[in-house]
Amino acid sequence: MGKLFSKTYLSLRQEILAGNLASGESLVEQTLADRFAVSRTPIREAIRQLQQEGLIESDQGGGLRVAVITIADAIHLYDCRLGLEQVAAIGACENAKSQQIEDLRDYLAQASYSGPDSQNNSQNNSQSNSQNGSPSDNSDVSETDELENRLQIDQGFHRLLAESSGNPWLAGLLDQIFNKMTLLRLTTTYRNPDVLEIWAEHERIVEAIVQRDSQAAAKAVRDHLVASKARVVQELQGLNSQDSLNSITLM
Repeated sequence: MGKLFSKTYLSLRQEILAGNLASGESLVEQTLADRFAVSRTPIREAIRQLQQEGLIESDQGGGLRVAVITIADAIHLYDCRLGLEQVAAIGACENAKSQQIEDLRDYLAQASYSGPDSQNNSQNNSQSNSQNGSPSDNSDVSETDELENRLQIDQGFHRLLAESSGNPWLAGLLDQIFNKMTLLRLTTTYRNPDVLEIWAEHERIVEAIVQRDSQAAAKAVRDHLVASKARVVQELQGLNSQDSLNSITLM
């Protein structure tokens, strides 16, 4: 049962994080059991675990649904990150190892290669291939892959920052917040990829850590997260205005 539960839990969790089960979507045990070709018992256990992680919640009718993130939730989650990641930045200035700093720089390089210029080049190449009669991948699929890759790079950067702090609790706490924010980040990034135009902000964080300047590092993190919060809230307000919704639904 342990192995079956683990497989079911990971599969259901991935379906939620990938957006295949949308924010606010109703969840029925038997439907999920049929979907994953298992009995209802491992589904029930997986749901219980995902409720603890904040990815599944009860709806007003007493049923279950994929968690809904409101604008207020987004603000509160970013405020949690503000507190934790400033502590992480200060700790990283004191405790980050040389290899960890190099790895942070590697994330900067990955982000620069996966930015809009890279995406535009990919789209131009696809158009050129099409004009020349060469086969090309579906542009929607490649764009989706690109956006999800950029999200993974961003999360990896922030997790490594926490790991570099020397505080063994920070990374785990941030993982919980990022899990809750995944639906939010997918929604806003698909709507406007520019919300991830944060390479320069990350660079200022790394340079402060290289200089072992804890005050500058904390300020760089704060400036980055305050700006990110403003960008995300603006996108959510646009979504609510456009769709006349009071909560987020994945596109």
